[in-house]
Amino acid sequence: MQISNNADNINNIDNTNNRALIAMSGGIDSSVTAFLMREQGYECIGATMKLFDDGDDIVTDKTCCSLTDVEDAKSVAYLLGMPHYVFNFKESFSKEVIARFVDAYVNGFTPNPCIDCNRFMKFERLLRRADELGCHYIATGHYAQIDRSSGGRCLLKKGADEKKDQSYVLYHLTQPQLARFRFPLGGLTKTEVRQIAAERGFVNAAKSESQDICFVPDGDYAAYIEKYTGRVFPDGDFIDSDGNVLGRHKGIIRYTNGQRRGLGLSLKEPMYVLDKNTDTNVVTLCAENGLYSKTLTARDINLSALDKIDGRIRVSARARYNQIEQPAIVEQVGEDELIVEFDAPQRAITKGQSVVLYDGDIVIGGGTIV
Repeated sequence: MQISNNADNINNIDNTNNRALIAMSGGIDSSVTAFLMREQGYECIGATMKLFDDGDDIVTDKTCCSLTDVEDAKSVAYLLGMPHYVFNFKESFSKEVIARFVDAYVNGFTPNPCIDCNRFMKFERLLRRADELGCHYIATGHYAQIDRSSGGRCLLKKGADEKKDQSYVLYHLTQPQLARFRFPLGGLTKTEVRQIAAERGFVNAAKSESQDICFVPDGDYAAYIEKYTGRVFPDGDFIDSDGNVLGRHKGIIRYTNGQRRGLGLSLKEPMYVLDKNTDTNVVTLCAENGLYSKTLTARDINLSALDKIDGRIRVSARARYNQIEQPAIVEQVGEDELIVEFDAPQRAITKGQSVVLYDGDIVIGGGTIV
């Protein structure tokens, strides 16, 4: 497949409206984003999203969204001479991110809530706030790039820093959204960003990376889901692919495809989670070679580099965030369905994760694996 790569960088300011809303999480990346946007001549307004009730605010150096993060964002905005707002998105975050996360796990999927947070909080709610404040642009600290093709189409591309590239979590961006978003860190490395933060004397210059899901900072998804739903998920059978019972599991929400650790079984050979059946409350295990498959189906798709996939086209694809891209053939078999066939079998393709398609550095689009 060939997508025109004769692209003009779109980081040219629209002189009729150069006001930009800067999404400031309190971390280094968004702080340097604010600095770079101001240096490029944009009229900048800082914005931090409040996603939790006061009693639920999380204080940890591994997540975003804490009270300390809000104070750090305010400090940087003040240093840069920018107004700063805190937007109350608690209700939307609970509905669009937390509830979706819980519902996916309860129904046997393994979701990526960071994709939903970007999609529904930044790309939709924050964009509406930008409209209310008269801001034509929104800037975030993502390591990705946006170019415009010779035909005028906005192209989402990988960030220059391969280790930090975040194009995978941005595949839901539509053409109207791409036209209004700015990713000033896209051409920089993390080392360069840290250097800018230190040179400017930002209070968060030495801050560590956020690593965990913000609303489950201890990583115990099952305990969080049981508390959220008020349900206790019962024990059930572990079986092999032939239906033989291997033991008892401790609740189906505690397992995900490809998992080996924490099964609590003593077996003759290592076994891995192959499938979860929420109707029968059964978890199927297999040897590692049984985890590999070549084909997946994805729905809830978004195509940004083109309107529709015609026929079978060659792409490279990632079926999870940290996966190295793999050569594949993709076919669009309906308005909202893709079939992706990899050249080589892939390990533990997981329902609820996203598959993202690339043509070189350009994001074609993606969808949720079903």
